Amino acid sequence: MSCEPAALPDDVAALRDTYQRERTALVAALLDGGASTRGIRSALRRLTRLADGLLCQLWRRARLPRGAALVAVGGYGRQQLFPASDIDVLVLLPQELAPGSREQAAVEAFIGSCWDAGLDIGASVRTVQDCLREAAADITVQTALLESRRVCGSAALFAQLRQRYAQQMDVRAFMVTKILEMRQRHTRHENTPYALEPNCKESPGGLRDLHLILWLARAAGLATSWRGLAASGLATPFEVRQIERNEALLFLIRARLHALAGRREDRLLFDLQTAVARTFGYDSGTPEGTRGAARASEALMRRYYWAAKAVSQLMQILLLGIEERLAPQQLQQSEPLNERFLDRGGLLEVAWDTLYLEQPGAILETFLLYQTTPGLQGLSARTLRALYNARPAMDGRFRRDPANRALFMRILRQPSGITHVLRLMNQTSVLGRYLWPFRRIVGQMQHDLFHVYTVDQHTLMVVRNVRRFFLPEHAHEYPMCSQLAGGWNKPWILYVAALFHDIGKGRGGDHSRIGALEARRFCRQHGIEGEDARLIEFLVAEHLTLSQVAQKRDLSDPAVIAAFAALVGSERRLTALYLLTVADIRGTSPKVWSAWKGKLLEDLYHATLRVLGGAVPDPAAEIEARKREALILLALHAMPHEAHKRLWATLDVGYFMRHHAPDIAWHARHLSRHTGTGQAVVRARRSLAGEGLEVLVYAPDEPELFMRICGYFDGAGFSILDARVHTTSDARALDTFQVVATDQPGGWRELMHMVESELPRALAQRGAPPEPQRRRASRRVRSFPIAPRVSLRPDERGQRWLLSISAADRVGLLYLVARVLSRHGLAIQLAKVSTLGERVEDSFLVHGAELQSSSRQIEIETELLRTLAEP
Repeated sequence: MSCEPAALPDDVAALRDTYQRERTALVAALLDGGASTRGIRSALRRLTRLADGLLCQLWRRARLPRGAALVAVGGYGRQQLFPASDIDVLVLLPQELAPGSREQAAVEAFIGSCWDAGLDIGASVRTVQDCLREAAADITVQTALLESRRVCGSAALFAQLRQRYAQQMDVRAFMVTKILEMRQRHTRHENTPYALEPNCKESPGGLRDLHLILWLARAAGLATSWRGLAASGLATPFEVRQIERNEALLFLIRARLHALAGRREDRLLFDLQTAVARTFGYDSGTPEGTRGAARASEALMRRYYWAAKAVSQLMQILLLGIEERLAPQQLQQSEPLNERFLDRGGLLEVAWDTLYLEQPGAILETFLLYQTTPGLQGLSARTLRALYNARPAMDGRFRRDPANRALFMRILRQPSGITHVLRLMNQTSVLGRYLWPFRRIVGQMQHDLFHVYTVDQHTLMVVRNVRRFFLPEHAHEYPMCSQLAGGWNKPWILYVAALFHDIGKGRGGDHSRIGALEARRFCRQHGIEGEDARLIEFLVAEHLTLSQVAQKRDLSDPAVIAAFAALVGSERRLTALYLLTVADIRGTSPKVWSAWKGKLLEDLYHATLRVLGGAVPDPAAEIEARKREALILLALHAMPHEAHKRLWATLDVGYFMRHHAPDIAWHARHLSRHTGTGQAVVRARRSLAGEGLEVLVYAPDEPELFMRICGYFDGAGFSILDARVHTTSDARALDTFQVVATDQPGGWRELMHMVESELPRALAQRGAPPEPQRRRASRRVRSFPIAPRVSLRPDERGQRWLLSISAADRVGLLYLVARVLSRHGLAIQLAKVSTLGERVEDSFLVHGAELQSSSRQIEIETELLRTLAEP
């Protein structure tokens, strides 16, 4: 473009002030409703023109070489200048500048004046030949030049660059490289638009995907705009309207992100989601940190996810269309699969464009064919477009059609391809339109501090995990699950349960019960009867129960196991529930699963299986079996004969019920010679669960001993996963801890030596206990705070009290709890720490005289709530 002389002051300071004043007004308009999805493009162009005007003024002042040109590239070249985007420019020269020449000095002065005037520019200085050489070597430069635009200077030189650039362009090579870039970019963003903090530019379904289509179309000479794509036959007018509508939303979100953050921030961070949501009018005025604020961000994110999903669908259609246009010979070969579908170069293609509108039943047949036909790699552009346009045909009548219901069950019952086909059905919006309750969880955020996926993506991840149990190549990941799956005859039952286990989320109330009702309705509609239907409903209703019992209850208590066995009722139900539970936990977040958590689930499974098999809980027999196994292990370590007896004589039934034979033998090896002494003994080893350390503490019992142990772990940077506390008959504490190092460098041996040497010294110290470590809360915890919950109630026998705590996770949480309990004279017998991402669900068995008073109970609960709520 050529610049008209602007009525701006001549000196740089005045130019900067005028630019900043006008720019500030334009950015403010983006936040106060001055720009909508309808007007965002013109707002970005106004920001671009403002920068153009200032650059032209500075260009004229600099007296640059005759025949040079100033060229805008990248997003600035597209005239899509966002508030915090760099202004990328190319100073295009007719020839190389001599070092130290007046011309070189003028160019350097121009670039310096741009910074002085407040422009965040990224500048390169090149000749036409330099540009061609750099473009041939660097795809990023080649892409930036593709969207170049003259700001001012020589039109002839710019035209020469455009002509020679077009002559050099290898369209096929460019397309291949850009598609590979896209795949790498999608992989970096986990191949989903549904991340809880998506990048509205780089994530799948973001603006970069739309840029890619126009880059390829422009490079191939097919079109330079969305309307041009329609004119060339690559897109329909309806698709262009959908693209422009969703692109405008992404534009507006990105612009407001920049404006609110005051920097180039393209991620919808938790810190910013509510603020951005309010600029769209969602729950305006709701106080920060309340449930209303969460609803505001949920409304925004749901809108974003639907836009990103539409962009992903349309991008795939157009990308395949461009590939077919550029390489038609690769897809000429087609083979009929039946009268409705073709195999066209490995892509499934409809025989005619209006197939789905005329025969809606062919929609689900598409996915069954994709799943069962060897060699099919995906759906063609024609098929994807037909599905996109057939969405209105997937109505209530479509869902009630018995033939469609039978087809859907055939898909679920196939021996392979279930994960890929369900994901493809979700990507094309078919899954949510056929399974209507599923549509309600598409793009549904989960503000529970441990799910890192939206509900629909988590659900499909759980289906994937279940499927992996049945694949030999994944047996190393889930050995026990793979073993159990090998004897399971109906995998589809688990797939259905996985699809429905969280389908009730976002409706209020108990999502497990809501999901169970939906599962029962699905079974009735799809001809699933008898025990199969009852099993599916049971799995959905109880999908949280196994993990809750394993992580919160005392598994050494026969009554706990008996009650859980009575709930489950059969080995088949137990196995199905175990498989679904493991798949569910591992599908929430990479940080949620741990080896220790897996061991707890396995222990509960095996203990329940014994009860279901008819074994009557016999603590005495169980203890004798553990002792015999422990003696065998001690003999392997050449322990003196009967060296263990003195220690074991001080231990009661509770100790032997809470510890397995390998633990009992390890304790005896290290403690037998210290029995009866006043010496504190600390030993550490790698956890048998395969993660972290197991620490044994044997010391004279004191009121504050447990608290001081927790205080040491807090100060040393360890997180406690499990604690088992026992007092011997000779007044010694025998405590075991499962701990993991949060930020500790070094190997296992160094950590073990550190604990064994430092913890005894910490226990020997007297005086006030150390203050808890204060650590900054994570962004997620700050953005979605959860109110701590405390519950104190007697156990089933009324002999001990069960303390349950739910709060945001932090290192030293157990220490904080122990300090409060110590002040009230309460002793902890068992501590089970369940970390769910950045939330904890901890359970403690406690006893003490103050628990007999109702007023004291309230005082303890109140103090715990106050402590947990402190930053």
